Amino acid sequence: MEFYFLVAAFFLIALIYSSVGFGGGSSYLALLALPFFAIAFPVIRSTALFCNIVVVTGGLIIFYNEGKLSFKDAWPYLSASIPMAYLGGFWKIEEHTFFILLGVTLVIVPFLLWFQSEKKQTQEGSAVKESTTLKVILGGCIGLLSGLVGIGGGIFLSPVLHMLRWSEPRRISALASLFIMVNSIGGLAGQFNRGVPELSWQFLVPLLLAVLVGGQIGSRLGVRKFDPVYIRRITAVLILVAGINILKDHL
Repeated sequence: MEFYFLVAAFFLIALIYSSVGFGGGSSYLALLALPFFAIAFPVIRSTALFCNIVVVTGGLIIFYNEGKLSFKDAWPYLSASIPMAYLGGFWKIEEHTFFILLGVTLVIVPFLLWFQSEKKQTQEGSAVKESTTLKVILGGCIGLLSGLVGIGGGIFLSPVLHMLRWSEPRRISALASLFIMVNSIGGLAGQFNRGVPELSWQFLVPLLLAVLVGGQIGSRLGVRKFDPVYIRRITAVLILVAGINILKDHL
């Protein structure tokens, strides 16, 4: 019964997060970390990253078909984030340190999401022109943190791009999805290079199917049905609750 609840929860998380270009890794981690499920620590990060990849890959296809995905714009962020995500995944981190780091980041990020007002959304072509060096540094820092924590990093990158008025919301979501996918792959590669996590495919496959379906629905609804500001604020509340609960359990 507990596992069926987990599958249903992963479906809903993927549906909500994919509508704004995220994979849902932060909430997957928060759920998997609950003592109620008694999931081994080495499995938690890798499971969340696998689910991230499935969700955002489906969304990326939609963004690409819409013409919202630009690899030319994305490469400065990805050039440093991929190797740094690998390094973060490879880096051996103690369980207690991991949960403290995860909890702190999940408490900070919601405030960035919440206060992204509609006035900061710009039309395509009016984006702030940051230097390539700053983009590389930003991508590298977020990539390292993402690899350590076990999420794709789009939830860190997206608020920054909104505040910088980098582009219109759908293009930001597209870049965040690509960022999440490559960082998740990099983080997994680092983890597997250090030693293969003890994954059970009977456990993993139903979760992957759930997030695949939820992610496809959410990506499509995100185009037509959902108010981006409303969705970002729902996401912020969910992340904040998860972060507080993690810190409460591990401080």
